[in-house]
Amino acid sequence: MKIQRALISVSDKTGLVEFARELVQLGVEIVSTGGTCSLLQKEGIAVREISEFTGFPEMLDGRVKTLHPKVHGGLLYVRDNPEHVAQAQAHGILPIDLVVVNLYPFEKTIAKPETTLEEAIEQIDIGGPSMLRSAAKNYRSVTVVVDPADYADVLESMRDNEGATTLKLRERLGIKVFVTTSQYDQAIANYLNKEQETTCSFNLSLPVVARLRYGENPHQTAALYGHFDDHFQKFHGKELSYNNILDITAASDLIEEFSEPTVAILKHTNPCGIGSDPDLREAWDKAFATDKQAPFGGIIICNRPLTESLAKAISEIFSEVIIAPDYEPEARALLQKKKNLRLLRKLPSPGNATGGLIRSVVGGVLVQSRDEEPVMDWADKVVTQRHPTEDELAAMRFAWQVVKHVKSNAIVYAGKDRTLGVGAGQMSRVDASRIAIWKAADAGLSLKGSAVGSDAFFPFPDGLIAAADAGATCAIQPGGSVKDPEVIAAANERGMAMIFTGLRHFKH
Repeated sequence: MKIQRALISVSDKTGLVEFARELVQLGVEIVSTGGTCSLLQKEGIAVREISEFTGFPEMLDGRVKTLHPKVHGGLLYVRDNPEHVAQAQAHGILPIDLVVVNLYPFEKTIAKPETTLEEAIEQIDIGGPSMLRSAAKNYRSVTVVVDPADYADVLESMRDNEGATTLKLRERLGIKVFVTTSQYDQAIANYLNKEQETTCSFNLSLPVVARLRYGENPHQTAALYGHFDDHFQKFHGKELSYNNILDITAASDLIEEFSEPTVAILKHTNPCGIGSDPDLREAWDKAFATDKQAPFGGIIICNRPLTESLAKAISEIFSEVIIAPDYEPEARALLQKKKNLRLLRKLPSPGNATGGLIRSVVGGVLVQSRDEEPVMDWADKVVTQRHPTEDELAAMRFAWQVVKHVKSNAIVYAGKDRTLGVGAGQMSRVDASRIAIWKAADAGLSLKGSAVGSDAFFPFPDGLIAAADAGATCAIQPGGSVKDPEVIAAANERGMAMIFTGLRHFKH
C-alpha cells in the first residue's frame, strides 16, 4: 500500500530534512509537531501542523498534542477490515501510513550529574511511545521509524515498490520499536527506583553488540550486550575477546583518575604500572619500570594521543590491546604492522545511562552505584604528629588514585608520578604489602621516601610497620579499625605522616 501520509515528531533531527524532502518528492503529505514542524517549515518543506490535522490545539506545554483519536485511529485501524474503514470514515479519521518518531533524550539527561528529578521527569516521553506502539502494532499497514539510521532503508523500499514498503521491512521496524520503548521504560523505572529508593524490581534490556568466540575460558559461551561501541572504536587487529573487554573496562576506569599525561599497564584487570609525565615516552618508562614481566600480553592505555616514540617503546613487547584517545599517523603505522594487536580509540564518554555496576550472583544480580569519590581537601585528614610534605602529599594522592583499581586486599607504593610496587588480591593486607615490596625489589626500585596506599584500613600495625621498614615515609588509608590508635602510634614512632580518608575502596 503506497505511503500517502506521514506523521513526523522527533527529538533527534539527524538526517531529518533530507529524509522529509525525499518523502515530499515521493508524493507523501507530512504532518508534524512543535520543533520538528518549525524546522521543516524553515527549510521550505511542505508540512501540516498537528493541531490543524486533529482540530485540537497543542496544550499543557506540549504534553498533549498527539494523544488524539485522529492520530491513533489513523494508525490503528486495520485497512482491510470493512468495519474499521467505515468507522474511520464516519469520524473523519484519515490513514497515517508512516510514523517517524524518536523519543525525548531521557537517558542523556540523567547522565548529566547536575540533573534534578524534576528535569528528568520532564524528559519522560508520553506521546512518542504511544504513537510508536500504535504504529508497530499495526505494522501490516503502517511503517514506523524510531531510528534515523533506518531512513535510507525506508526510502529505498519506497522507490523500489512504487511508494510502498515491504512487509519484511515493516516487521523489522515494528520489532525495533518494541525493543526501543521497552529499554526506554526500563531506563525511566531504574532511574526513579534509584532516586526515590523504592523496592521495585530492577529491569535491564540491552541490544546484542557481538557474539564472542568464547567466554573467560574456551569451553564457555559469551556475548557482549549494550553500547560498548559508544565508548570505544576498534580500528585494527583481531576481534575482542571476553577477557579483553573486561581488561579494557578496567583500564578505562583507571585512566579516568588522571588529568595529567599518563600511561597505565594492566593485566587481568589489575594495574601493574602507572606513570605520569608531560612526555608520554617518559610516562611509559615509569610505568614499565614498576614491573617488566607482567605487562607481556597486557593492556596499555594512555590519556593523550599516542606518539611515535611511545609506539616504538610499546612495540618492543607483546601486548593484547592498546587504547588511546587518538594516534599520531607514524605511531598508528608502526603499531599496525602487528596484525593481531588490537588498537582502540577511547571515545569521549557519553555518560553511563544505568549509573550503576551489576554483578551476577546465585539466583539474581547485585546492583550498586559506582565507586566515585568526591574531591577532598586532605588538610584536615592528617592523623599523625607529622604532616606530609608537598611531595609526599602528591605521592599519597597518586597511590590513592591507583589502589582503588587494584583487587582487594590491595597495597600500592608510589612516588608523586609513578607506581613503585603493587600488591593485589591477597587474603591478608600484610601479605599484599610484602608482595608489593618484593615486586619493587625485583624491579630494582627503591621504596625510600615512598607513599603507601591501602584500599581499606590496616587491621593491625604490622602492615604499616612493614611499609615503614621498606622505606615508606607516609601512608594513606581509610581508617576505621579498632586498632587505629595502635596504627597511628606506630606511624608516629617511625616519623611517618598518615592520612585517613574515611572512604574505603574494596574491589572484589
